[in-house]
Amino acid sequence: MLKQLREDIKAVFARDPAARNTLEVLTTYPGIHALIMHRIAHELWQKECKGSARLLSSFSRFATGIEIHPGAKIGRRFFIDHGMGVVIGETAEIGDDVTLYHGVTLGGTTWNKGKRHPTLEDGVVVGAGAKILGPFTVGKNSKVGSNAVVTKEVPPDTTAVGNPARFITKDKPKDDEEARRRDYAESIGFQPYAATQDQSDPILDGMRVLLDRIQHNEKRMNTLCQRLSLLDPSFKKQHDEQPFSVEELKIIEDVRRECEAQGTQSKA
Repeated sequence: MLKQLREDIKAVFARDPAARNTLEVLTTYPGIHALIMHRIAHELWQKECKGSARLLSSFSRFATGIEIHPGAKIGRRFFIDHGMGVVIGETAEIGDDVTLYHGVTLGGTTWNKGKRHPTLEDGVVVGAGAKILGPFTVGKNSKVGSNAVVTKEVPPDTTAVGNPARFITKDKPKDDEEARRRDYAESIGFQPYAATQDQSDPILDGMRVLLDRIQHNEKRMNTLCQRLSLLDPSFKKQHDEQPFSVEELKIIEDVRRECEAQGTQSKA
């Protein structure tokens, strides 16, 4: 128990630059308080003292704002930063060196008995407000972004972001089918959203495409008007002014400049 506590305190120093000394960690970090009480409650739970375990768990929730069911299995060097609003269900399993931030929920999606909550393997980091719901595994060294909602298995070394969560993997398997899809995607100019390391801002990429298309269409319309004027001398433009106001043109120019800057950074 004391050995685990020493490891947990070292984990705080390793992952929180605000931690100054051991006394401060022991007295002011609710994540440490909740973890100490959970380890005791878990021992009681395993020894069939379930009423006492739930009572201690409820007191821990009242004192720290962190709710950990005494049946949950938690590994070594577990760190809950800030902690308020964290909920960990009964059948959740957490590996070593896992980090949770405030507002995280490891919950279930069914009322049936048995495995209902997720399993977090070693080295997983879960951002503030994320919800991981269901009896699946979040792979080793994966990351779950803030406010993400994850309802299916996350492969190792993967980042899950969004609602519902989409996966960003650095090194995807290079099988024949995957290679064929990538070749086709490149041939039509398709870029998966936030799926590559050198990806620029996808919103700006989309705006860049739209601006280029608008400019192309304007050129075609001007050419068409000129040819109509040659065919029919009575044809005249009703409006000679710019199709956009000065303010609109300024906004478009700012966006184009930002798109070009993003493109230059991506190429670099």
